Order: sequence, then C-alpha cells, then structure tokens
Amino acid sequence: MDLRKLDHLLLEHIAAKGKITVLTGAGISAESGIPTFRGPQGYWTVGSRVYQPQEMATKRMFQRNPRAVWQWYLYRLGVCAQAEPNPGHHALVQLADLFPDRFTLVTQNVDNLHLRAGQEANRTYEIHGNIFYVRCSKECNQTIRLMPSQISGNPKKEAVSEVQWQALHCSTCGHLLRPHVLWFDETYNERYYRLESTLKVATETTVLVIVGTSGATNLPNQVVSQVYRNGGAIIDINVAPNRFSRFAEDYHCGMAIERPSSTALPEIVQYLENRLL
Repeated sequence: MDLRKLDHLLLEHIAAKGKITVLTGAGISAESGIPTFRGPQGYWTVGSRVYQPQEMATKRMFQRNPRAVWQWYLYRLGVCAQAEPNPGHHALVQLADLFPDRFTLVTQNVDNLHLRAGQEANRTYEIHGNIFYVRCSKECNQTIRLMPSQISGNPKKEAVSEVQWQALHCSTCGHLLRPHVLWFDETYNERYYRLESTLKVATETTVLVIVGTSGATNLPNQVVSQVYRNGGAIIDINVAPNRFSRFAEDYHCGMAIERPSSTALPEIVQYLENRLL
C-alpha cells in the first residue's frame, strides 16, 4: 500500500470537512463466507430448470412461483445468519467512530453484517434492503418488519414448511410477505432503499472508499460519478481489477488497492488513527 499517496488523498480531502462515505458490496461479505450473488451458489433449480439470480430475484418470479422464491431466500437467510462480521466490517465501525458527524455507510449487501458489527443504523443506508426483514407484498401498509420468529434459515434443498408458509403471511391483510430486498425488476426509491438520501450524501462527499463492489448496479455508479464531480478522493479496495479500480487508477484524486478488505481496511483505519489522534 502506497502510504504517501494515501496520506495525500485522505488527509487533504478529510480536511475539506465534507462527508466520509464508504460504499460496500459483495466482496466484503465474501470474506465472511457469504458467496457472491452472481457466483455459482447463486443459481437455483426449480424442477428441472436452472434459474440465474437475475431470474429468481424478481417480482415477476415471486408472483409466478412465490414458494420457490421463498425457498431460495430461506436458504440465503441461513447462510447469512451463520456468517460473522470480519475485520473489515469492524474496521468500518472504527472509521465511523473517528468521524461521528461526517460518516455514512452505503451498502449493497443484504446480509446485516455491518449492523451486527456495530454500525449505527441511522448512518447505514442499505440500498438493496436487508434479508432479515419482510414487508407485505400487497403493501396494505409500508411497514418494514423483522422476519417472523418462526422463520429461520433452511438447508439448500429443504422446502418451505407449512408452519413457515403460514408465518410468511401478513398479519394485517393475510397476503403473502416478501423479502425486504430490491429485486432486479424493481427500481430504487427513498422509502425502502434510501435513494434520495444516498444521492444527497454523495453531493456532500469529499472522501469515498469503495469496498468489494464492481459497479454492476445503477445507484453505486451514480454515487461514484457524483463524488468525481465534487473533486473528492476515491479509493477502491478490491481483490481483483474492476470497473471502479480502473477508474480510480486513472483519476488524479484516486487510488486502487488490490487487497482483501479484511486486511486493507484495518491498516487504513489504524493509519488514520495514528495521524489524526
């Protein structure tokens, strides 16, 4: 890690008194053992047909075969529940503590690991939702609620039980509950996915740290583009070259760190603590 360049980028832009924003994706969770969404474990078999995640995680599929979609999500729920926050998650909590009035975490991950690590909910924007929460599929109300207590993660090939199925119905109107996640055929909004809040934070950001995401969805790309227009520092941390790392390398206020976030983030936070405290 080039500490001289890091020093120049971080300290100069931190001194500008803007927001310190971190954008995370599947890469940080992969280091906790959660398979990436588009990896081989994301695929799912219904009968004799194999579906890609882009087909399973849709409102259309939920309307056509809700039981199969819930079986897939209960398996994913179990995987997320068994995972533990890694040193990268904990380092971001320390970073938030360094900048209590300036820090925002924007995460594409639905696995709840940031909150379990101790990140404060009011400055954590879960722009793709949270798999541990549900809401009414018919929107008789817009309440986001915890997964019913009768529901736990299932093994991969285990069908949704009748007890689980009954619990997955809205206590207000009786219609089926849905996972509180953004599906591929849906769009971002403020109420569920903090669209306007995220864009507002981006306009105020002078330091953006990108962790484990390659920019496959729209809102993260808007965030990066806005910080670029701000003239803010952009630091990409990823184990492999990607769209954001190439952009950061070519940007005069950018830097790409090709390392696991579980080792790079603790080092960066320790470095900042030594320089700022």
